[in-house]
Amino acid sequence: MKRSAGILMPISSLDSGFGIGCFSKEANRFIDFLKESGQSYWQILPIGPTGFGDSPYQSSSAFAGNPYYIDPVTLKEDGLLSEQELWSYDFGNDPEKVDYGKLYHNRYLLLKTAYDHFVEKGGLTNDDYCAFKTKEADWLDDYSLFMSIKREQDGKSWLDWPKELRERKEAAIMQARVRLEELMEFYCFMQYEFKRQYRKLREYAHKQGIEIIGDMPFFVSIDSADLWSHPEVFRTGKDGKPKEVAGTPPDAFSPKGQIWGFPLYNWDALKKTKYRWWMRRIEHACDFYDVIRIDHFHGFVSAFAIPYEDKDAVRGFAEKGPGEAFFTEMKKQLGDVRLFAEDLGNVTEENVKLLNDTGIPGMKILQYAFTSWDSIYMPHKLTKNAVIYTGNHDNMTTRSWAESLKEGEIKFARSYIRSVNTDYNAFTWDMIREAYHSPCDLCIIPLQDFLCLKEEGRMNTPGTAQGNWVWRLKPNFLSRELALAIHEMASTYSRIPPKEVKAED
Repeated sequence: MKRSAGILMPISSLDSGFGIGCFSKEANRFIDFLKESGQSYWQILPIGPTGFGDSPYQSSSAFAGNPYYIDPVTLKEDGLLSEQELWSYDFGNDPEKVDYGKLYHNRYLLLKTAYDHFVEKGGLTNDDYCAFKTKEADWLDDYSLFMSIKREQDGKSWLDWPKELRERKEAAIMQARVRLEELMEFYCFMQYEFKRQYRKLREYAHKQGIEIIGDMPFFVSIDSADLWSHPEVFRTGKDGKPKEVAGTPPDAFSPKGQIWGFPLYNWDALKKTKYRWWMRRIEHACDFYDVIRIDHFHGFVSAFAIPYEDKDAVRGFAEKGPGEAFFTEMKKQLGDVRLFAEDLGNVTEENVKLLNDTGIPGMKILQYAFTSWDSIYMPHKLTKNAVIYTGNHDNMTTRSWAESLKEGEIKFARSYIRSVNTDYNAFTWDMIREAYHSPCDLCIIPLQDFLCLKEEGRMNTPGTAQGNWVWRLKPNFLSRELALAIHEMASTYSRIPPKEVKAED
Protein backbone atom coordinates (compact mmCIF):
# COMPACT_ATOMS: atom_id res chain seq x y z
CA MET A 1 0.00 0.00 0.00
CA LYS A 2 1.47 3.35 -1.01
CA ARG A 3 1.56 6.18 1.50
CA SER A 4 -1.82 7.84 1.07
CA ALA A 5 -4.94 9.18 2.77
CA GLY A 6 -8.70 8.86 2.70
CA ILE A 7 -11.89 10.00 4.40
CA LEU A 8 -14.41 7.92 6.31
CA MET A 9 -17.90 8.97 5.23
CA PRO A 10 -20.93 6.62 5.27
CA ILE A 11 -23.19 6.57 2.20
CA SER A 12 -26.11 7.22 4.55
CA SER A 13 -24.53 10.47 5.74
CA LEU A 14 -24.41 12.13 2.33
CA ASP A 15 -26.82 14.99 1.78
CA SER A 16 -29.76 14.40 -0.54
CA GLY A 17 -33.42 15.41 -0.80
CA PHE A 18 -34.67 11.92 0.01
CA GLY A 19 -34.04 11.39 3.72
CA ILE A 20 -30.75 9.51 3.46
CA GLY A 21 -27.60 9.59 1.38
CA CYS A 22 -27.77 7.59 -1.86
CA PHE A 23 -25.99 6.95 -5.17
CA SER A 24 -26.83 10.42 -6.39
CA LYS A 25 -25.21 13.58 -7.73
CA GLU A 26 -24.30 14.41 -4.13
CA ALA A 27 -22.22 11.22 -3.98
CA ASN A 28 -20.41 12.29 -7.16
CA ARG A 29 -19.83 15.72 -5.64
CA PHE A 30 -18.27 14.11 -2.58
CA ILE A 31 -15.93 12.15 -4.86
CA ASP A 32 -14.97 15.45 -6.49
CA PHE A 33 -14.26 16.81 -3.00
CA LEU A 34 -12.03 13.84 -2.24
CA LYS A 35 -10.05 14.42 -5.41
CA GLU A 36 -9.65 18.12 -4.71
CA SER A 37 -8.52 17.26 -1.17
CA GLY A 38 -5.67 15.07 -2.41
CA GLN A 39 -7.30 11.88 -1.15
CA SER A 40 -6.91 8.40 -2.60
CA TYR A 41 -9.67 6.55 -0.75
CA TRP A 42 -13.29 6.86 0.28
CA GLN A 43 -14.06 4.54 3.19
CA ILE A 44 -17.73 3.67 3.68
CA LEU A 45 -19.61 1.61 6.26
CA PRO A 46 -21.34 -1.70 5.40
CA ILE A 47 -23.88 -1.23 2.61
CA GLY A 48 -26.23 -4.11 3.40
CA PRO A 49 -29.89 -3.67 4.42
CA THR A 50 -29.97 -2.29 7.96
CA GLY A 51 -31.51 -4.39 10.70
CA PHE A 52 -31.94 -4.14 14.48
CA GLY A 53 -31.28 -0.62 15.74
CA ASP A 54 -30.82 0.54 12.13
CA SER A 55 -27.27 -0.79 12.36
CA PRO A 56 -25.35 -1.58 9.16
CA TYR A 57 -23.65 -4.34 11.20
CA GLN A 58 -27.02 -6.08 11.78
CA SER A 59 -27.99 -6.83 8.19
CA SER A 60 -30.57 -9.27 6.87
CA SER A 61 -28.00 -10.47 4.33
CA ALA A 62 -24.23 -10.69 3.97
CA PHE A 63 -24.65 -10.24 0.21
CA ALA A 64 -27.56 -7.86 -0.44
CA GLY A 65 -27.38 -4.08 -0.81
CA ASN A 66 -29.44 -1.51 1.06
CA PRO A 67 -32.41 -0.39 -1.12
CA TYR A 68 -32.42 2.98 0.69
CA TYR A 69 -29.27 3.89 -1.28
CA ILE A 70 -31.02 3.64 -4.65
CA ASP A 71 -31.25 7.18 -6.03
CA PRO A 72 -34.87 8.17 -6.87
CA VAL A 73 -33.71 10.86 -9.32
CA THR A 74 -31.87 8.25 -11.38
CA LEU A 75 -35.05 6.16 -11.42
CA LYS A 76 -36.90 9.18 -12.80
CA GLU A 77 -34.23 9.80 -15.43
CA ASP A 78 -34.56 6.15 -16.48
CA GLY A 79 -38.30 6.58 -16.94
CA LEU A 80 -39.29 4.54 -13.90
CA LEU A 81 -40.81 7.44 -11.92
CA SER A 82 -42.75 10.52 -12.92
CA GLU A 83 -42.00 13.93 -11.48
CA GLN A 84 -45.10 13.71 -9.31
CA GLU A 85 -44.25 10.20 -8.09
CA LEU A 86 -40.71 11.31 -7.27
CA TRP A 87 -41.91 13.79 -4.66
CA SER A 88 -45.00 11.95 -3.37
CA TYR A 89 -43.47 10.43 -0.23
CA ASP A 90 -42.27 11.80 3.10
CA PHE A 91 -38.78 10.63 4.07
CA GLY A 92 -38.27 13.06 6.95
CA ASN A 93 -37.86 16.81 7.29
CA ASP A 94 -34.52 17.06 9.11
CA PRO A 95 -31.71 17.40 6.54
CA GLU A 96 -29.10 16.55 9.20
CA LYS A 97 -30.62 13.30 10.51
CA VAL A 98 -31.91 10.08 8.98
CA ASP A 99 -35.50 9.22 9.92
CA TYR A 100 -35.43 5.42 9.58
CA GLY A 101 -39.07 5.09 10.57
CA LYS A 102 -40.30 7.17 7.65
CA LEU A 103 -37.83 5.48 5.30
CA TYR A 104 -39.11 2.05 6.32
CA HIS A 105 -42.73 3.01 5.69
CA ASN A 106 -42.29 5.04 2.51
CA ARG A 107 -39.12 4.12 0.62
CA TYR A 108 -40.41 0.71 -0.43
CA LEU A 109 -43.64 2.32 -1.68
CA LEU A 110 -41.58 4.56 -3.95
CA LEU A 111 -39.44 1.64 -5.14
CA LYS A 112 -42.54 -0.50 -5.74
CA THR A 113 -43.90 2.25 -8.01
CA ALA A 114 -40.61 2.20 -9.94
CA TYR A 115 -40.76 -1.61 -10.11
CA ASP A 116 -44.29 -1.52 -11.54
CA HIS A 117 -43.10 0.79 -14.34
CA PHE A 118 -40.09 -1.49 -14.87
CA VAL A 119 -42.46 -4.42 -15.39
CA GLU A 120 -44.67 -2.39 -17.73
CA LYS A 121 -41.63 -1.60 -19.88
CA GLY A 122 -40.73 -5.30 -20.17
CA GLY A 123 -37.81 -5.05 -17.75
CA LEU A 124 -38.25 -8.59 -16.42
CA THR A 125 -37.08 -9.98 -19.76
CA ASN A 126 -34.29 -7.41 -20.18
CA ASP A 127 -31.00 -9.17 -20.98
CA ASP A 128 -29.05 -7.24 -18.34
CA TYR A 129 -31.62 -7.97 -15.64
CA CYS A 130 -31.76 -11.66 -16.50
CA ALA A 131 -27.96 -11.89 -16.55
CA PHE A 132 -27.84 -10.25 -13.10
CA LYS A 133 -30.30 -12.76 -11.66
CA THR A 134 -28.34 -15.67 -13.12
CA LYS A 135 -24.98 -14.44 -11.84
CA GLU A 136 -26.25 -13.72 -8.31
CA ALA A 137 -28.64 -16.68 -8.03
CA ASP A 138 -26.59 -18.47 -5.37
CA TRP A 139 -27.63 -15.87 -2.78
CA LEU A 140 -30.35 -13.81 -4.49
CA ASP A 141 -32.92 -16.63 -4.68
CA ASP A 142 -32.74 -17.33 -0.95
CA TYR A 143 -32.60 -13.65 -0.03
CA SER A 144 -35.65 -12.67 -2.11
CA LEU A 145 -37.62 -15.60 -0.72
CA PHE A 146 -36.52 -14.82 2.84
CA MET A 147 -37.54 -11.17 2.58
CA SER A 148 -40.85 -12.04 0.90
CA ILE A 149 -41.80 -14.50 3.64
CA LYS A 150 -40.70 -11.96 6.23
CA ARG A 151 -43.00 -9.37 4.65
CA GLU A 152 -45.84 -11.92 4.60
CA GLN A 153 -45.17 -12.66 8.28
CA ASP A 154 -45.47 -8.95 9.20
CA GLY A 155 -41.73 -8.54 9.73
CA LYS A 156 -41.34 -11.33 12.29
CA SER A 157 -37.94 -12.90 12.80
CA TRP A 158 -37.65 -16.20 10.92
CA LEU A 159 -37.24 -17.86 14.34
CA ASP A 160 -40.93 -17.06 14.90
CA TRP A 161 -42.21 -18.27 11.53
CA PRO A 162 -44.40 -21.37 11.21
CA LYS A 163 -42.34 -24.54 11.71
CA GLU A 164 -42.48 -25.71 8.09
CA LEU A 165 -41.12 -22.38 6.84
CA ARG A 166 -38.66 -21.97 9.66
CA GLU A 167 -37.16 -25.38 8.93
CA ARG A 168 -37.41 -24.97 5.15
CA LYS A 169 -39.61 -28.03 4.54
CA GLU A 170 -39.57 -28.70 0.80
CA ALA A 171 -43.33 -28.57 0.21
CA ALA A 172 -43.75 -25.35 2.20
CA ILE A 173 -40.84 -23.67 0.39
CA MET A 174 -42.20 -24.64 -3.03
CA GLN A 175 -45.62 -23.28 -2.15
CA ALA A 176 -44.07 -20.05 -0.85
CA ARG A 177 -42.13 -19.56 -4.11
CA VAL A 178 -45.36 -19.82 -6.10
CA ARG A 179 -47.41 -17.71 -3.70
CA LEU A 180 -44.79 -14.96 -3.39
CA GLU A 181 -43.39 -14.97 -6.91
CA GLU A 182 -44.20 -11.32 -7.65
CA LEU A 183 -42.89 -10.06 -4.31
CA MET A 184 -39.67 -12.05 -4.81
CA GLU A 185 -39.27 -10.39 -8.20
CA PHE A 186 -39.60 -6.99 -6.55
CA TYR A 187 -36.75 -7.79 -4.16
CA CYS A 188 -34.64 -8.98 -7.09
CA PHE A 189 -35.35 -5.72 -8.92
CA MET A 190 -34.19 -3.64 -5.95
CA GLN A 191 -30.91 -5.56 -5.80
CA TYR A 192 -30.46 -5.17 -9.54
CA GLU A 193 -31.03 -1.43 -9.37
CA PHE A 194 -28.77 -1.13 -6.32
CA LYS A 195 -25.86 -2.80 -8.08
CA ARG A 196 -26.44 -0.97 -11.37
CA GLN A 197 -26.34 2.44 -9.65
CA TYR A 198 -23.44 1.50 -7.40
CA ARG A 199 -21.40 0.32 -10.39
CA LYS A 200 -21.80 3.73 -12.02
CA LEU A 201 -20.75 5.48 -8.81
CA ARG A 202 -17.65 3.32 -8.48
CA GLU A 203 -16.73 3.90 -12.12
CA TYR A 204 -16.98 7.64 -11.52
CA ALA A 205 -14.77 7.34 -8.44
CA HIS A 206 -12.14 5.45 -10.42
CA LYS A 207 -12.14 8.11 -13.13
CA GLN A 208 -11.38 10.66 -10.41
CA GLY A 209 -8.57 8.51 -9.00
CA ILE A 210 -10.54 7.48 -5.90
CA GLU A 211 -10.75 3.89 -4.65
CA ILE A 212 -13.45 2.64 -2.31
CA ILE A 213 -12.74 0.92 1.00
CA GLY A 214 -15.67 -1.26 2.02
CA ASP A 215 -16.47 -2.59 5.47
CA MET A 216 -17.21 -6.31 5.94
CA PRO A 217 -18.84 -7.26 9.26
CA PHE A 218 -17.35 -10.47 10.67
CA PHE A 219 -20.64 -11.76 12.05
CA VAL A 220 -24.06 -11.92 10.41
CA SER A 221 -27.37 -11.14 12.07
CA ILE A 222 -29.33 -13.93 13.68
CA ASP A 223 -32.38 -12.71 11.73
CA SER A 224 -30.74 -13.09 8.33
CA ALA A 225 -31.23 -14.95 5.09
CA ASP A 226 -27.75 -16.40 5.64
CA LEU A 227 -28.53 -18.26 8.86
CA TRP A 228 -31.97 -19.31 7.60
CA SER A 229 -30.79 -20.65 4.24
CA HIS A 230 -27.33 -21.95 5.23
CA PRO A 231 -27.55 -23.39 8.75
CA GLU A 232 -24.63 -25.69 7.89
CA VAL A 233 -22.32 -22.67 7.89
CA PHE A 234 -23.12 -21.96 11.55
CA ARG A 235 -23.18 -23.78 14.86
CA THR A 236 -26.85 -24.76 14.79
CA GLY A 237 -29.08 -27.53 16.11
CA LYS A 238 -31.42 -29.74 14.08
CA ASP A 239 -34.08 -27.02 14.17
CA GLY A 240 -31.70 -24.55 12.53
CA LYS A 241 -31.51 -22.36 15.61
CA PRO A 242 -28.06 -21.39 16.93
CA LYS A 243 -26.52 -23.54 19.63
CA GLU A 244 -24.52 -20.57 20.87
CA VAL A 245 -24.21 -16.86 20.15
CA ALA A 246 -21.23 -14.52 20.36
CA GLY A 247 -20.43 -12.18 23.22
CA THR A 248 -17.75 -11.26 25.71
CA PRO A 249 -16.74 -12.95 28.98
CA PRO A 250 -17.39 -11.46 32.42
CA ASP A 251 -14.86 -8.86 33.54
CA ALA A 252 -14.47 -6.02 36.01
CA PHE A 253 -16.59 -3.71 33.84
CA SER A 254 -19.29 -6.27 33.03
CA PRO A 255 -19.57 -8.90 35.82
CA LYS A 256 -21.93 -11.10 33.78
CA GLY A 257 -20.31 -10.46 30.41
CA GLN A 258 -22.07 -9.25 27.28
CA ILE A 259 -24.32 -11.06 24.81
CA TRP A 260 -23.96 -9.76 21.25
CA GLY A 261 -26.41 -12.30 19.83
CA PHE A 262 -24.61 -13.15 16.59
CA PRO A 263 -24.61 -16.80 15.48
CA LEU A 264 -21.18 -18.45 15.51
CA TYR A 265 -19.55 -20.13 12.53
CA ASN A 266 -19.06 -23.88 12.27
CA TRP A 267 -15.40 -23.66 11.28
CA ASP A 268 -14.93 -27.45 11.20
CA ALA A 269 -17.72 -27.83 8.64
CA LEU A 270 -16.52 -24.78 6.68
CA LYS A 271 -12.99 -26.16 6.50
CA LYS A 272 -14.30 -29.32 4.78
CA THR A 273 -15.76 -27.13 2.01
CA LYS A 274 -12.56 -25.05 1.78
CA TYR A 275 -14.53 -22.22 3.40
CA ARG A 276 -16.81 -22.04 0.36
CA TRP A 277 -19.44 -19.69 1.85
CA TRP A 278 -16.81 -17.27 3.15
CA MET A 279 -14.85 -17.35 -0.10
CA ARG A 280 -18.00 -16.49 -2.05
CA ARG A 281 -18.68 -13.67 0.39
CA ILE A 282 -15.21 -12.18 -0.07
CA GLU A 283 -15.40 -12.63 -3.84
CA HIS A 284 -18.74 -10.80 -3.79
CA ALA A 285 -17.22 -7.97 -1.74
CA CYS A 286 -14.36 -7.64 -4.24
CA ASP A 287 -17.01 -6.93 -6.86
CA PHE A 288 -17.95 -3.79 -4.89
CA TYR A 289 -14.79 -2.62 -3.13
CA ASP A 290 -11.18 -1.94 -4.01
CA VAL A 291 -10.04 -2.59 -0.43
CA ILE A 292 -11.90 -4.50 2.30
CA ARG A 293 -11.83 -3.66 5.99
CA ILE A 294 -12.70 -6.83 7.93
CA ASP A 295 -14.51 -5.97 11.14
CA HIS A 296 -13.69 -7.89 14.35
CA PHE A 297 -10.61 -9.61 12.91
CA HIS A 298 -10.05 -11.29 16.29
CA GLY A 299 -12.91 -13.64 15.40
CA PHE A 300 -10.56 -15.55 13.11
CA VAL A 301 -8.54 -16.44 16.22
CA SER A 302 -11.37 -17.18 18.64
CA ALA A 303 -14.86 -16.13 19.68
CA PHE A 304 -16.61 -16.24 23.03
CA ALA A 305 -19.56 -18.64 22.73
CA ILE A 306 -22.62 -18.32 24.98
CA PRO A 307 -25.42 -20.93 25.07
CA TYR A 308 -28.32 -19.57 22.99
CA GLU A 309 -30.95 -19.74 25.72
CA ASP A 310 -28.78 -18.12 28.43
CA LYS A 311 -29.56 -14.64 29.70
CA ASP A 312 -25.94 -13.77 30.54
CA ALA A 313 -22.44 -14.83 29.52
CA VAL A 314 -21.43 -16.61 32.72
CA ARG A 315 -21.49 -20.10 31.12
CA GLY A 316 -19.69 -18.93 27.99
CA PHE A 317 -16.51 -20.48 26.63
CA ALA A 318 -13.83 -19.69 24.05
CA GLU A 319 -14.38 -21.21 20.60
CA LYS A 320 -11.33 -21.44 18.37
CA GLY A 321 -11.36 -19.83 14.91
CA PRO A 322 -9.66 -21.04 11.72
CA GLY A 323 -6.53 -18.92 12.11
CA GLU A 324 -3.96 -18.62 9.34
CA ALA A 325 -5.37 -21.61 7.42
CA PHE A 326 -8.31 -19.45 6.35
CA PHE A 327 -6.10 -16.82 4.76
CA THR A 328 -3.88 -19.42 3.12
CA GLU A 329 -6.97 -20.86 1.47
CA MET A 330 -8.21 -17.39 0.52
CA LYS A 331 -4.96 -16.66 -1.29
CA LYS A 332 -5.16 -19.99 -3.15
CA GLN A 333 -8.71 -19.36 -4.33
CA LEU A 334 -8.88 -15.59 -4.74
CA GLY A 335 -5.29 -14.42 -5.13
CA ASP A 336 -4.11 -11.22 -3.48
CA VAL A 337 -7.16 -9.62 -1.89
CA ARG A 338 -6.50 -6.09 -0.65
CA LEU A 339 -7.73 -5.88 2.91
CA PHE A 340 -6.92 -4.65 6.39
CA ALA A 341 -8.08 -5.71 9.81
CA GLU A 342 -10.13 -4.08 12.55
CA ASP A 343 -7.98 -5.54 15.32
CA LEU A 344 -9.04 -3.26 18.17
CA GLY A 345 -10.19 -4.36 21.60
CA ASN A 346 -8.66 -7.34 23.40
CA VAL A 347 -5.13 -7.52 21.97
CA THR A 348 -3.68 -10.96 22.74
CA GLU A 349 -0.48 -12.69 21.64
CA GLU A 350 -2.54 -14.97 19.38
CA ASN A 351 -4.27 -12.00 17.74
CA VAL A 352 -0.97 -10.21 17.13
CA LYS A 353 0.61 -13.39 15.77
CA LEU A 354 -2.16 -13.94 13.20
CA LEU A 355 -1.84 -10.37 11.99
CA ASN A 356 1.94 -10.68 11.72
CA ASP A 357 1.84 -14.11 10.06
CA THR A 358 -0.63 -12.98 7.40
CA GLY A 359 1.00 -9.58 6.88
CA ILE A 360 -2.42 -7.91 6.98
CA PRO A 361 -2.33 -4.26 8.15
CA GLY A 362 -4.11 -3.51 11.41
CA MET A 363 -5.82 -0.36 12.69
CA LYS A 364 -4.45 2.32 15.01
CA ILE A 365 -6.72 4.82 16.79
CA LEU A 366 -4.98 8.04 17.79
CA GLN A 367 -7.55 8.83 20.48
CA TYR A 368 -6.37 5.69 22.31
CA ALA A 369 -2.76 6.88 22.36
CA PHE A 370 -3.13 9.24 25.29
CA THR A 371 -4.74 6.94 27.84
CA SER A 372 -1.25 6.22 29.25
CA TRP A 373 2.34 7.06 28.40
CA ASP A 374 3.04 3.45 27.29
CA SER A 375 -0.05 2.97 25.08
CA ILE A 376 0.58 0.76 22.03
CA TYR A 377 -1.11 3.48 19.96
CA MET A 378 1.49 6.15 20.69
CA PRO A 379 2.61 7.46 17.27
CA HIS A 380 6.29 6.73 17.91
CA LYS A 381 5.41 3.03 18.32
CA LEU A 382 3.54 2.73 15.03
CA THR A 383 4.80 1.09 11.84
CA LYS A 384 4.26 1.49 8.10
CA ASN A 385 2.05 -1.56 7.66
CA ALA A 386 -0.97 -0.09 9.43
CA VAL A 387 -3.98 2.21 8.98
CA ILE A 388 -4.25 5.14 11.37
CA TYR A 389 -7.43 7.01 12.33
CA THR A 390 -8.11 9.84 14.73
CA GLY A 391 -11.21 7.82 15.65
CA ASN A 392 -13.72 5.62 13.83
CA HIS A 393 -17.50 5.25 13.68
CA ASP A 394 -17.67 3.83 17.24
CA ASN A 395 -15.67 6.67 18.80
CA MET A 396 -16.60 10.16 19.87
CA THR A 397 -15.68 12.80 17.36
CA THR A 398 -12.18 14.06 18.15
CA ARG A 399 -13.58 17.43 19.22
CA SER A 400 -15.93 15.78 21.75
CA TRP A 401 -13.19 13.41 22.89
CA ALA A 402 -10.81 16.30 23.54
CA GLU A 403 -13.42 18.13 25.61
CA SER A 404 -14.00 14.96 27.68
CA LEU A 405 -10.33 14.59 28.69
CA LYS A 406 -9.17 15.33 32.22
CA GLU A 407 -6.79 18.24 32.68
CA GLY A 408 -3.72 16.00 32.91
CA GLU A 409 -4.71 14.00 29.84
CA ILE A 410 -5.30 17.01 27.58
CA LYS A 411 -2.04 18.54 28.82
CA PHE A 412 -0.17 15.33 27.94
CA ALA A 413 -1.84 15.13 24.51
CA ARG A 414 -1.06 18.76 23.72
CA SER A 415 2.53 18.34 24.80
CA TYR A 416 3.03 15.19 22.73
CA ILE A 417 1.56 16.53 19.49
CA ARG A 418 3.10 19.96 20.08
CA SER A 419 -0.29 21.68 20.10
CA VAL A 420 -0.12 25.19 21.54
CA ASN A 421 -3.81 25.76 20.82
CA THR A 422 -6.32 26.06 23.62
CA ASP A 423 -9.08 26.22 21.02
CA TYR A 424 -10.60 22.75 20.61
CA ASN A 425 -11.17 23.16 16.87
CA ALA A 426 -7.50 23.95 16.35
CA PHE A 427 -6.54 21.05 18.63
CA THR A 428 -8.70 18.73 16.49
CA TRP A 429 -6.73 19.76 13.40
CA ASP A 430 -3.47 19.22 15.30
CA MET A 431 -4.63 15.66 16.04
CA ILE A 432 -5.39 15.15 12.35
CA ARG A 433 -1.95 16.51 11.50
CA GLU A 434 -0.35 14.04 13.92
CA ALA A 435 -2.18 11.17 12.19
CA TYR A 436 -1.04 12.41 8.79
CA HIS A 437 2.52 12.74 10.11
CA SER A 438 2.61 9.16 11.43
CA PRO A 439 4.60 6.41 9.66
CA CYS A 440 1.41 4.43 8.88
CA ASP A 441 1.00 3.90 5.13
CA LEU A 442 -2.68 4.82 5.15
CA CYS A 443 -4.36 7.60 7.12
CA ILE A 444 -8.17 7.71 7.31
CA ILE A 445 -9.97 10.61 8.98
CA PRO A 446 -13.74 10.72 9.62
CA LEU A 447 -15.27 13.69 7.81
CA GLN A 448 -16.78 14.88 11.09
CA ASP A 449 -13.27 15.54 12.44
CA PHE A 450 -12.33 17.73 9.49
CA LEU A 451 -15.53 19.66 10.24
CA CYS A 452 -14.71 19.81 13.99
CA LEU A 453 -18.17 18.52 14.86
CA LYS A 454 -19.06 17.69 18.45
CA GLU A 455 -21.53 15.11 19.76
CA GLU A 456 -24.04 15.82 16.98
CA GLY A 457 -21.63 14.22 14.52
CA ARG A 458 -21.17 10.91 16.34
CA MET A 459 -22.26 7.89 14.29
CA ASN A 460 -22.56 5.19 16.96
CA THR A 461 -22.34 4.80 20.71
CA PRO A 462 -21.61 1.10 21.44
CA GLY A 463 -23.99 -0.46 23.93
CA THR A 464 -26.91 1.77 22.98
CA ALA A 465 -29.72 0.65 20.68
CA GLN A 466 -31.33 3.96 19.76
CA GLY A 467 -30.22 7.23 18.17
CA ASN A 468 -27.30 5.83 16.20
CA TRP A 469 -26.37 5.92 12.49
CA VAL A 470 -28.44 9.06 11.88
CA TRP A 471 -25.89 11.84 11.24
CA ARG A 472 -26.03 13.51 7.83
CA LEU A 473 -23.96 16.22 6.21
CA LYS A 474 -25.63 19.60 5.79
CA PRO A 475 -26.52 20.28 2.14
CA ASN A 476 -23.74 22.08 0.22
CA PHE A 477 -21.63 22.24 3.38
CA LEU A 478 -18.24 21.19 1.99
CA SER A 479 -16.18 24.12 0.78
CA ARG A 480 -13.28 24.49 -1.62
CA GLU A 481 -11.32 26.14 1.21
CA LEU A 482 -11.66 22.97 3.30
CA ALA A 483 -10.57 20.81 0.37
CA LEU A 484 -7.48 22.95 -0.19
CA ALA A 485 -6.57 22.83 3.51
CA ILE A 486 -6.78 19.02 3.50
CA HIS A 487 -4.82 18.89 0.23
CA GLU A 488 -2.04 21.00 1.74
CA MET A 489 -1.75 18.60 4.66
CA ALA A 490 -1.75 15.56 2.36
CA SER A 491 0.98 17.16 0.26
CA THR A 492 3.07 18.20 3.28
CA TYR A 493 3.13 14.66 4.67
CA SER A 494 3.62 12.90 1.31
CA ARG A 495 0.18 11.31 1.26
CA ILE A 496 -0.52 12.22 -2.36
CA PRO A 497 1.00 9.34 -4.35
CA PRO A 498 3.03 10.66 -7.29
CA LYS A 499 1.48 10.04 -10.70
CA GLU A 500 3.25 7.41 -12.72
CA VAL A 501 5.27 8.99 -15.50
CA LYS A 502 5.53 7.00 -18.69
CA ALA A 503 9.02 6.76 -20.12
CA GLU A 504 9.51 8.69 -23.36
CA ASP A 505 10.17 6.75 -26.49
